[in-house]
Amino acid sequence: MKPVVGATPKVVKSEQEWRAQLNPEEFAVLRQAGTERPFTGEYTDTKTVGVYQCRACGAELFRSDTKFESHCGWPSFFSPLAGDTIMLREDRQFGTVRTEVLCATCHSHLGHVFEGEGYPTPTDQRYCINSISLRLVPDTSNPAQEA
Repeated sequence: MKPVVGATPKVVKSEQEWRAQLNPEEFAVLRQAGTERPFTGEYTDTKTVGVYQCRACGAELFRSDTKFESHCGWPSFFSPLAGDTIMLREDRQFGTVRTEVLCATCHSHLGHVFEGEGYPTPTDQRYCINSISLRLVPDTSNPAQEA
């Protein structure tokens, strides 16, 4: 996994505009790279079929069919949507090197991606994403979905 950082975001807003749009918890995670407490997010255990969008700009990021149970306390996905929906950058906070996941459209912080942890997924990657960074749009054409 090679980190890639995009240029200028497609959605550009001032800090004041983001603060007006997002509640304080959303702002702290999406715009200040915070982290929600584990096992508290609304999508940690959901099995609803649909598409996960960036809560800040609405860009489609992940599909529910790539979500898996990692028991880490945050929603986990083994792959983002195809194309340039996310971008990655090196994160050296807290004395470790991790790979941060950002929305490619607005450059909001989503979480981190890890690989080589041995999960039985097609990619051996775990996109560990804050629920508060996402908005799930359920697939209404699937009446048998589980909430």
